[in-house]
Amino acid sequence: MKDALMERLKTFLLREDNRTLVGIPASQEEIVKAQQQLNVNFHEDYIHFIKTFGGAYAGLAIHAFSNGSSLGNETVVDLTLDFREQFNEFSFAEVLRTGYVISMDGSGDPIIINQAGKVVICYHDSGEIKLLADSFEEMIEENFYEW
Repeated sequence: MKDALMERLKTFLLREDNRTLVGIPASQEEIVKAQQQLNVNFHEDYIHFIKTFGGAYAGLAIHAFSNGSSLGNETVVDLTLDFREQFNEFSFAEVLRTGYVISMDGSGDPIIINQAGKVVICYHDSGEIKLLADSFEEMIEENFYEW
């Protein structure tokens, strides 16, 4: 991720009054284990983010292994496995099988990083897959605003 974006995130997330928005940074061991469990390779920008902030708020909740208390306890592994099981008959099952769920929208639709590193949302009501951003970094740039 670009240094300028990481600095904006650090300045915001590491403020004392935002402690509930940032988790515990992910370890290399956690990352390797999760990738093996999910049979995926996490993309470099996602790894950089979770090694720095854990599960944290960046315009939307980004789940990792230890999330900020405002984000809930679901890990990237929990979310991905739950959605894979829940939606294995849906048209977007292949996207879930080969990607990993990093977040959800307000309707409970999974936000996924696919094999190509693109961020997509899968709408469970319609089965539609929509591109949200060409990369994790782009998604953060488009959604993150300091308050």
